[in-house]
Amino acid sequence: MTTPPALRLTVLGGIMSYRALFNWATPAMFVGTLFGAPLVQMLFFVYLGRQLQLGDDRFYVIGNALLAASVACVYGGTMAIANERRYGTLGAVLLSPRSRTLLWAGRALPYIANGILVTVVNLTAGNLLLGLGLTAGDQAALAPLILTAAVSCSGFGLLLGAIGLRLRDVFLIANVVFVLLLLLSGANVSRSVLPEWMRLAGDALPLTHAITGARSALTGAGTELLPSLAAEAGIGLCYLLAAVFLLHHFERSSRRRATLDTM
Repeated sequence: MTTPPALRLTVLGGIMSYRALFNWATPAMFVGTLFGAPLVQMLFFVYLGRQLQLGDDRFYVIGNALLAASVACVYGGTMAIANERRYGTLGAVLLSPRSRTLLWAGRALPYIANGILVTVVNLTAGNLLLGLGLTAGDQAALAPLILTAAVSCSGFGLLLGAIGLRLRDVFLIANVVFVLLLLLSGANVSRSVLPEWMRLAGDALPLTHAITGARSALTGAGTELLPSLAAEAGIGLCYLLAAVFLLHHFERSSRRRATLDTM
């Protein structure tokens, strides 16, 4: 049975791009960045919360485990597109007769997998190291939210990457966005204590609804899971559509002005 060309283009193209992007990284650097930094961040906020008596361990483990997906997905999605311009390979992509939508969508797949993996690893590590008592069933209940959060973050990353086709330093924006997620998503600061405008801003960011739904799911409030899942999926879809629109718009304008592949 032959693989459909569209599927082969999306999956194999994404894998090859991912390998090329991280071919320079040593295993220790790659693993440390992907898993080590989010784990240290999670433990930092757990012990800070204990010291200040602001929240229990489960609050910070769930929030930071899902927030860890942003490192892989938001930064990864941004690099997947912006670095095509940075390393001078964007021209080859634009000259390809293949569907650009499938090409860019394939770039996101490895980072979605990274986001899921790093979230599961952090959630499992937090459960084992801190004795949270989460069962396999509890973690399985979070699977739809983890997947949706990873897709939503990757869509947001692709949008930032599309913007990076015109900005010289899009990673400055990515760093600011990560700080906003840290503050507004509810991962480490209860959204109930935030001003109204911050809560509204957080509602428009990825991860916010996934974190809320995950905490509800683990407290047995199953009726609150589906709205959170739908809200997170809707936000992710909006970011994906915006990324596709910008990519097509910049490609069309670049053919008229010949400015897209310049630094």
